[in-house]
Amino acid sequence: MSDLRVLFIGEIVGKAGVFCVKNMLPRLKEEHSIDFVVADGEGATGGFGLGKNHSIYLHKLGIDVITSGERIYYKKDMVSHIKKASYILRPVNYPRDDPGYGWKVYEKDGKSIAVINVLGISGFGRVHLENPLLFLPELIEHILKKTQLILIDFHAATTAEKSTLFYFLDGKVSAVIGTHMRALTADERVMPGGTAVITDAGRTGSINSVGGLDSEIEIRKLITQVHEYSKDTWGDVELQGVIVDIKENGKASSIKRLRIEYREGNND
Repeated sequence: MSDLRVLFIGEIVGKAGVFCVKNMLPRLKEEHSIDFVVADGEGATGGFGLGKNHSIYLHKLGIDVITSGERIYYKKDMVSHIKKASYILRPVNYPRDDPGYGWKVYEKDGKSIAVINVLGISGFGRVHLENPLLFLPELIEHILKKTQLILIDFHAATTAEKSTLFYFLDGKVSAVIGTHMRALTADERVMPGGTAVITDAGRTGSINSVGGLDSEIEIRKLITQVHEYSKDTWGDVELQGVIVDIKENGKASSIKRLRIEYREGNND
């Protein structure tokens, strides 16, 4: 048994994603002896952003930390709520005076773990943020005075940028978990320096869909180039993510990919 076993839930998308967490998380925590739960909640509210009520509900369901990405301020009520909700993280490379926390050290059952939320710099046309390679070393050095266990949600659009950060931070943090693509990758591994990585932790919600969204609408938008509101959908719901075992010295000993289909009766 590891010193800390962390469950990272892939991006929660829409009502189906919240449904999966509600119905599957309690049993998953018990079966795998999970100590700490982190989930990317970027798409929990209608597939685009995270609303106040959904964030409170997901936290009550047993998620210790909810991370995010470029859509963290899409829901107006989150701008004021995030100031009071230390369990929600926005990207640390947003402007320093923006509301909310970009990283925080959390205490759970006498153990400490730091979680950092980082946004990539490629592929996000609406935001222009600081390059994480320039500021992360100093931030990590500061956090190491508080805890050796550090997990990063790297919400980035390109595999090249994610891979670069994996090698850049190998041996410096416990885990770097990629998010944003909503597609579970099969490259989970522990790097030579002891950092667990995966390019993308996938999504929790509808799998028979376009990133958790109604496929007919997404097809129509690509064909016509006419704006139309996306809708979340319910086709073949799954909970995806990874389980990371972290030793007391902050090194990861293992990372295991999860892909669990919801079927009525098998998650009671």
